[in-house]
Amino acid sequence: MKINFPVGQFGIDSNLNNNAASRKEALSFTDFLNNAIKDANKLQTESEQLNQAFAMGLNDNLHQIVIASEKADIALQFTVQIRNKVLEAYQEIMRMPV
Repeated sequence: MKINFPVGQFGIDSNLNNNAASRKEALSFTDFLNNAIKDANKLQTESEQLNQAFAMGLNDNLHQIVIASEKADIALQFTVQIRNKVLEAYQEIMRMPV
């Protein structure tokens, strides 16, 4: 029995050819880190705005505020852990004898 998976829905590139065009579209590590920091900042800003709206009485949906705060906290923790791992890798490389 043959099962056909819709590879387009999962973001899987069914073309295994590594040509120059696909390499240019690839996201560099620096771009990935910058996007992660921007996303974490965006989540922090949204959480602050919801907290301010709740404090002023404009929003009474406490569940939405708590969920936004937790998303921002998890994104911040993830960003800090990535920073720690990058610094750890850098320090390990610097300790290597030449």
